[in-house]
Amino acid sequence: MLKNYLVVALRNFWRNKVFSLINIAGLAIGISASLVIYLIVHYELSYDKFEKDGDRIYRVVTNMHFPDADFKNSGVPDPLPPAMRSEIPGIEKSTMFTTYHSMKVKVAPKNEGEKVFRKQGSIIFADEQYFRFFNYRWLAGSPDHSLSNPNEVVLTENRARTYFPYADITNAMGQTITYDDSVKATVTGIVKDIDEVTDFTFKEFISLSTPLEDLKKDDQWGSVTSSSQFFVKLDKGIDPKTINSQLAALRKKHEKKAYLPTDHFLQPLSDIHFNNDFDAFDQRQGHKPTLYGLLAVAAFLLLLGCINFINLTTAQASQRAKEIGIRKTMGSSRRNLVIQFLTETVLMTFVATIVSVLLIPWVLKLFSAYIPEGLHFDLFHQPHLLVFILVLILAVSLLSGFYPSMILSGYRPVLVLKNLAYANTAQSRRVWIRKTLTVSQFVIAQFFIIATMVVGKQIRYSLNKDMGFTKNAIINFRVHYNYLHPDDKQFVLQEKLKAIPGIQQLSLAGEAPAGENTNISTMKFNKDGKETETSVEVKQADTSYFSLYKMKLDAGRNLQQSDTLREYIINETYARVLGYNDPANIVGQFIDHGGKKFPVVGVLADFHSKSLHSAIQPLAFYCEAKRHSIFHIALANGGNNTDAWKKTIARIETAWKEVYPEDDFNYEFFDGSIARFYKKEQDTARLLDWSTGLAIFISCLGLLGLVIYTTTQRTKEIGVRKVLGASITQIVSLLSKDFILLVLFGFLIAAPLAWWAMNKWLEDFAYRTSLNWWIFAVSGILMVVAALLTMAVQTIRSAIANPVKSLRTE
Repeated sequence: MLKNYLVVALRNFWRNKVFSLINIAGLAIGISASLVIYLIVHYELSYDKFEKDGDRIYRVVTNMHFPDADFKNSGVPDPLPPAMRSEIPGIEKSTMFTTYHSMKVKVAPKNEGEKVFRKQGSIIFADEQYFRFFNYRWLAGSPDHSLSNPNEVVLTENRARTYFPYADITNAMGQTITYDDSVKATVTGIVKDIDEVTDFTFKEFISLSTPLEDLKKDDQWGSVTSSSQFFVKLDKGIDPKTINSQLAALRKKHEKKAYLPTDHFLQPLSDIHFNNDFDAFDQRQGHKPTLYGLLAVAAFLLLLGCINFINLTTAQASQRAKEIGIRKTMGSSRRNLVIQFLTETVLMTFVATIVSVLLIPWVLKLFSAYIPEGLHFDLFHQPHLLVFILVLILAVSLLSGFYPSMILSGYRPVLVLKNLAYANTAQSRRVWIRKTLTVSQFVIAQFFIIATMVVGKQIRYSLNKDMGFTKNAIINFRVHYNYLHPDDKQFVLQEKLKAIPGIQQLSLAGEAPAGENTNISTMKFNKDGKETETSVEVKQADTSYFSLYKMKLDAGRNLQQSDTLREYIINETYARVLGYNDPANIVGQFIDHGGKKFPVVGVLADFHSKSLHSAIQPLAFYCEAKRHSIFHIALANGGNNTDAWKKTIARIETAWKEVYPEDDFNYEFFDGSIARFYKKEQDTARLLDWSTGLAIFISCLGLLGLVIYTTTQRTKEIGVRKVLGASITQIVSLLSKDFILLVLFGFLIAAPLAWWAMNKWLEDFAYRTSLNWWIFAVSGILMVVAALLTMAVQTIRSAIANPVKSLRTE
């Protein structure tokens, strides 16, 4: 029986090659997108799922309450971990570690010379509980005898082999490693690298008790840094809300020792990868709304392919009516017919799946902006992918084939053999359903078109809006500055750079006018006996900073060069917050910062220090030259003279190497860092571009199939009309009119939906573009033009056909 089903299915495919190819193409595109998006979503949701009892593991995080804003931090103050361990019950295990910036590493393997690694990352300082808390496979040593003493280090296998090229890596045990020329540590353990998907990508674990001046313990409850991480594992049955309430009580007990009102609470392990309020050890973090958007794209593309299949199958129903009537007359049951038609659907879906697997390398390129670095496609080594493919084949087959199979198998043999099976009520009902599905396709396609245009318009608006400073032909780079042991190397480099002719202007200061790094401080101001306390973003500038960035000073004067904090320049927004609408009136007034009063010597015109997502906030500049560590260089020949820029940058690098011979020279164009503000939106725009293109393509494929079927069914009618004098234009118009009306009806539904959705999306921007009427008009016109071009070839060919041949079709 199964063989018979397959033979009939293959014969039907061969007899209707065009419709079969259209169906396979539509389903293959949808299935390809679904497979790739499944891989992405599965990968992102797999982070740290391998941890035993992961549902009981939490990170303790901090929320500091400034006067008019909250500041979230993934770290904790140093006194908190011992206080939690001693005063809060319900904690089974806990561990504390400190993340660290890159370090200079020296090793001296036996029988080999000294090796130096200038900037080694993935290093943490961990307490003795770390390896009892997190699960690692040990190659040498044990969790019970590692990191319990100062100057001990545990390495992952790959890092150990980088340092010590021994065939038996356990020979690295007992070797000495020197960090930053000051700290020596002995290798007391080697563990396997974590092969699972994780944010814990550390490769060197130095004992937390190792003396290091940068990591001196701070007993202040108000001192919080994101490098100090504290994890806890709760006892079974303990509600995290209970721990949070105990944390609040503990914090209240020590609140008087803190600078600001502060909360601590538990963050689930599964939340670390997705919660952008708290960092994930400087690793790339996921974005759940983006994953939901990807799933929606996959669902829509798959739905479009299924709609094509349903439409074309039901449209061809009349051609199979006699086959069905004869089968029923010969004794075939409705159940057998349903199985027959579902077999055809499953077979076609299977072929489409094979095609989609072949298309995956191409689709991976389309979604490259969303592909995590560790994600790969390996059909035979990813069992979950095979299961997903099987489920997808069954789901698509049922979604696409159930309705057509029920329609086709429901024909009554007597009416079929009298050519009445496809008449009157049943026919009109199926046509209505087919039109509804076609409209649905165009609603999805036109929604994508409008969304693509709006997102692109907002990105262009964001990148081209005047931010209050110039950003072109400026490069920034940072020098290494040791706050504990400062030197004057940056000033030596500054003098060397002044001699380079390709530099138009130079500034040695703090962060650029706009960037991702933020330094917030609390400032007080007294006006007429009323004190205002404000959270203020603080930046450092020198005397050249404002002129280099062409920032406008509305009132007062520039900062004076100084090695210590003496005065402030504030922005207009801060002046208004303090009650001064005229900037000139606040010049000469004093701001209280840290118990000291400093004069306001100038007011800057407002500028955007963050992306357009955020409104402009109070901001203050000061000069403390001895702590300046970022160079800002305006390149000469600003008319995009890239050859001149390359020569100038090469000279800058030469000067850099003379002062910092051991450090790499890394610079960034300022306009590139501004563009990074909108990376998420740019990725969304690329996704929408491809989604829109694929949606239009699948919709037009389905439309082409319906047009081919319609013109074939109306061949005799077209011949009669031509004989009676109808022109080619009239016939093309006749054949196209109904389909264009469906496109326009789809536009009427898509436009308000898109308007609502795009308005909600734009609400995320404090400064946004407008939703112009022409966006919707262009969308409708584009879809009509695409539909006309799709129909043109077939309708014109039918219209110019010889009527004599048309009238011989029967």
